[in-house]
Parts: sequence; C-alpha cells; structure tokens
Amino acid sequence: MQRIKFMYKQFLREPLWFRLFISTTLLISIIFSSSIFTNGYYKSYAKLAAAIFFCAYGINMRRNVRISILFFALALVCIFLSYNNFKLAN
Repeated sequence: MQRIKFMYKQFLREPLWFRLFISTTLLISIIFSSSIFTNGYYKSYAKLAAAIFFCAYGINMRRNVRISILFFALALVCIFLSYNNFKLAN
C-alpha cells in the first residue's frame, strides 16, 4: 500500500504535460482494448499505447534501476504483443 501511495504522490509532483501524456496513453490503452473495437488494429494500438506508457515511466524511474528495468521489460512485451496482434489482423 505504501508503494501505491508513493507512486500517486510522485505522479502529482510531475509536470502537467507528463501527467496528461501518461493519462492519455493509459486511457487510449483501456478504450482500444475494450470489446467495442473488434478490429485487430485497435487491439494493436492499445498494446502500443501501453508500451509507450511503460516506457515513459521507465525513463522517469531511471534512478531506481530495478523498477526501470521492469518497466522497460513490460514495454518490450507490449511491443511484441502489439506486433504479433498487428500481424494477425492482416
């Protein structure tokens, strides 16, 4: 619970442009992964937005190496899933 509070407090200390960027990528990821969009391209876009989200936080958390590597690994997994989903949509 303390880590969640720490992440929330750190989020509030970020500049406005970063908060808007992170919120937008998270919202795009959630909306495009919903069942309303049945096209495979939207699912690929959702995973790509999630990769951008994780990469942005990985760059932001570069002082803590373990967490930064974890975010970059999640971004790579999302990029792979996005590419795989894009190939299946064709």
